[in-house]
Amino acid sequence: MRISVSSDMDEPVARSLVAALRERGHEVRPHGALRPDGDPQWAVCSEAAAREVADGTADQAVVCCWTGTGASIAANKVPGVRAALCTDAYTADGARRWNDANVLALSLRLTSQPLLTEILDAWFAGAPSTDAEDRQNVDRVRLLDHGKTRM
Repeated sequence: MRISVSSDMDEPVARSLVAALRERGHEVRPHGALRPDGDPQWAVCSEAAAREVADGTADQAVVCCWTGTGASIAANKVPGVRAALCTDAYTADGARRWNDANVLALSLRLTSQPLLTEILDAWFAGAPSTDAEDRQNVDRVRLLDHGKTRM
């Protein structure tokens, strides 16, 4: 899988994230502080990673900033992106299952190495729900991407 990864800081957890994704066999597309010529502003690098998901050059993305909040907000401004700020494995599983999230947002401050592994395990094990109500909610979010509120 091609995964875009952004971080506004070159922190140990960001480097661990890139290494863990590569160890899992994914092609990593770095942005921000993870790239020598990258713009490390959280809004810029998160948008860049999210745009790759929206345009299909990446299958998923992981966006990081100190709290994860700014990265998730910026990513969610890109139509077609459903970014979820996950601080534990249960939230990561639910984000994939119920929200069909395609971008994982992480806090550089709160995510330890063991927690990172648990979150990634849950994220990649999760699959979008086929439940009709769950699909309707995701479809509603797609409409919101286009400024519509009615199905």
